[in-house]
Amino acid sequence: ESGQAEWCGAGGGELMAAQREWYEKDYYKVLGVADSAPPKEIKTAYRKLSRELHPDANPGDAAAEERFKEVSAAYDVLGDEAKRKEYDEVRRLGPMGMGDFTGGGGAGFSDLGDVFSGLFTRAARTARGRAGGGTGRGTGPQRGPDLESELQLSFVGAASGVETSVNITSDVACATCHGSGAKPGTTPRACSVCGGRGVVDDDQGFFSFSAPCQACRGQGFMIEEPCPTCRGGGVERKARQVKVRIPAGVADGQRIRLAGRGGPGRNGGPNGDLYVTVRVADHPLFGRQGSDLTVAVPITFPEAVLGAEVAVPTLDGGPVTIKVPEGTRSGRTFRVRGKGLPRKGDAHGDLLVTVDVAVPLKLSKEERNAVEALAAATTASPRAHLGVEGQA
Repeated sequence: ESGQAEWCGAGGGELMAAQREWYEKDYYKVLGVADSAPPKEIKTAYRKLSRELHPDANPGDAAAEERFKEVSAAYDVLGDEAKRKEYDEVRRLGPMGMGDFTGGGGAGFSDLGDVFSGLFTRAARTARGRAGGGTGRGTGPQRGPDLESELQLSFVGAASGVETSVNITSDVACATCHGSGAKPGTTPRACSVCGGRGVVDDDQGFFSFSAPCQACRGQGFMIEEPCPTCRGGGVERKARQVKVRIPAGVADGQRIRLAGRGGPGRNGGPNGDLYVTVRVADHPLFGRQGSDLTVAVPITFPEAVLGAEVAVPTLDGGPVTIKVPEGTRSGRTFRVRGKGLPRKGDAHGDLLVTVDVAVPLKLSKEERNAVEALAAATTASPRAHLGVEGQA
């Protein structure tokens, strides 16, 4: 009973704190939508605000970061149909929806019973989830946990795609008992206290308390002879290699999902997933903008003035030639179609070539004479439009 009361206090406190925040914050106002807005409108508003307020777009802006958190919290509730329904109900009930039942809010006994019933029913679901890994019954199939890993790739490897493997250390189904937790040759038996359910109920009128079974710790079964390898846990920790195929054109920070390669499930439940975050190294020559590659190519002053054909490197090794027209300014960008990174299907991005007029640090005598002759022959000033020539 002490364990049960302890659970009820914790679960109810967490729920009341969440509902108090719901009552005090107008999430519709945070997203700038009406309370009758359809899900699509809410999603559109969230995406627009999250792009504007994302920390990457506002480095060092604490106010924008705090606003980004508020927008994310609002969409976490309004973007979920079930949570939005509960949120609207809490807002409708006012203080009654927060569990503040001491005042005379004017609600009838029937309304009060509905609030209590909903409160403890949700708290009971929370407790069963803690006991049974998120399922309603401790003995039901339980999905394994998702796992995370990182993979370092070269720029070229990310562009072309690779098949490689990641090393992870995680729980796997025990090889001795195959995940049952029982010594080979024996089987777990159903818990006699909860009848194999994993939870015990205490009905008191319209209040219904459910708590994890203390006898079997919410599992629904008892292991009389534990497996000597995993000591009844059903899992053991091992290092393993997981093969992963990285698609061509993957970006730095992109996550690859490997279904079923995560932690082991329990009681016949499916394995979790493995998420691999790709880290792409920089390239000495090339950068990227989405599926486009970028490269900076120096040209000489005569090439910029007179025009020229200039060889440009590509990521696949074969150079291409671009035509630099007469009078090209430093910083101009030329687009080479189809020489970028792979897109969906057979399409590719482009290669963006930015030319940079190189200024020599040292001149030979002949070069200096030529430049001085050019300066003497130049009559027009590029600064004439500023209106300051001859005033200094």
